[in-house]
Amino acid sequence: MKTLSKKINQVLVLLSLLTIGLVNGQTITGKSSKTAVNGTSPMHDWVMTSGTSTFVGTVSGNAIENAKFVIAGKTLKSTKGSMMDNKAYKALKSDKQPNITFTAASLPVGKTNVSGKLTIAGVTKTVTFPVSVVKSGSSYNVSGSINLKMSDFGMETPGFLGVHTGDAVTVTVNITAN
Repeated sequence: MKTLSKKINQVLVLLSLLTIGLVNGQTITGKSSKTAVNGTSPMHDWVMTSGTSTFVGTVSGNAIENAKFVIAGKTLKSTKGSMMDNKAYKALKSDKQPNITFTAASLPVGKTNVSGKLTIAGVTKTVTFPVSVVKSGSSYNVSGSINLKMSDFGMETPGFLGVHTGDAVTVTVNITAN
């Protein structure tokens, strides 16, 4: 009787460990996203947005490990029309470097500063910025915002007839993944 009880306990412990392993090793992908790039110029402030990107990571405990976010530069659209868009794509060097990529070793649940590699226009820099990761059931909402200078990534500010945008931009990203 004790042997049977011991065997049942061992099986239950084994099943519990397997379940924890499956949950902790779960790959998650982005289901929806919104990216906004806000900037200025002497003429007007501007914004470019996209609802298209890819996100992938692996759940490990209370964090998303090996997180990777990719957005094609040409999915960003402005409210100022195709002339603004085309100048931005040229600045992003999107014909030769079509993607903007951010990778991080870990995105912990909660609010924290995250460090990772950001590649824009073919230039990769290590950046650190505030990120919030909220877990709700099997979904994760990841949001963050960073201030950048285009010149730090080898980009020329877009311009028209000698009037150029400001060098500083703010990039804001919101992702829902599960």
